[in-house]
Amino acid sequence: MEADLSGAVWRKASLSSDNGGECVEMAAVGPLFALRDSKDPDGPKLILTRTAWRAFLGEVRQGSFDV
Repeated sequence: MEADLSGAVWRKASLSSDNGGECVEMAAVGPLFALRDSKDPDGPKLILTRTAWRAFLGEVRQGSFDV
């Protein structure tokens, strides 16, 4: 899925560390949500629909991605 992210306002995750480590940013772009690694802002982005974003957040809250 492609999206025009040129006007995206990126927000850093509140639980990301401030030491340049695990930094995730998200932007809401119309009906889509985009995620990126803040250390590589020009790198790949994960684009999610509203339904997929809600499912993703549910998995995050359940700890599905904890390492």
